Amino acid sequence: MSHLETRQLRYFVAVAQEQHFGRAAERLGMAQPPLSRAIRDLERQLGVQLLVRTTRQVSLTPAGRALLEDARVALDAVAAAGNRARHVGTGRPTLRLALKADYDAGLLPVMLDAYDALPVELVLGGYGEQIVALREGRADVALVATTFDGRGLDSEPLITGPRVVALAASDPLAARSSLRLPDLAGRLLPYGMPAEQGLSGTATGPFQPLDLAQIFNLIEVGSVVWFLPAWLAERTPRPGIAYRPVEGMEPVTLSVVWPAASRSTAVAAFVRTAQEAARNAGFPVAEGILS
Repeated sequence: MSHLETRQLRYFVAVAQEQHFGRAAERLGMAQPPLSRAIRDLERQLGVQLLVRTTRQVSLTPAGRALLEDARVALDAVAAAGNRARHVGTGRPTLRLALKADYDAGLLPVMLDAYDALPVELVLGGYGEQIVALREGRADVALVATTFDGRGLDSEPLITGPRVVALAASDPLAARSSLRLPDLAGRLLPYGMPAEQGLSGTATGPFQPLDLAQIFNLIEVGSVVWFLPAWLAERTPRPGIAYRPVEGMEPVTLSVVWPAASRSTAVAAFVRTAQEAARNAGFPVAEGILS
């Protein structure tokens, strides 16, 4: 059997994720018939059925699910290899740090002051984009304030703290000192999930990432509520927003994350710097923010 090509894997991943040949073809910028032929050729090459086809959509067979998991890893590795080579080839070595703006719990300035192994290049992105940047080789290390898929990654927790809910100061619930998830029934999170589901809900459809200012504007006018780390609430007081603790809400952990295969002494030095900064920092909740 001949080796698989990255083109075949890209085609298959697109179909598997879209569960529709037409949408996958549009995503890939190609016509549907050659895409369908390419997937049939892949199945013949492997000698297994990867997809169950119906008139409306496609679904994965067990063999297809296995290939999808491995194909993602393979494509990430190929992209990462190219990005790392380009980065090294610039002749200007830097440490690329991926993070979401304002989610560093105030540790970033301390880390940058203490870290002197390499110049630090900040790779800013939205929610969840930091892990993608690591897998694709666009970042060497990341600060991530959430649970994440740790496949092929190493991590060290830095700090753990409570989550709170941000809601409009005019919301009747703002008069309470603390809330429970059922109290939030009827309210929505920024991407359309019911707030009473807590962190277990999923977005209701395609969406454009929102930055912090956009989310806060939506909260102030009463359109949404939002769960965020208490350390972020402490750093962003706004008169139009009330922050309240929520009983039973899982805490949030800020971790430093890097590729498990990394042998970079610069990355190792940054991890040690991040741990030291976290050990030396305190995170008091500002007086009045949650009262």
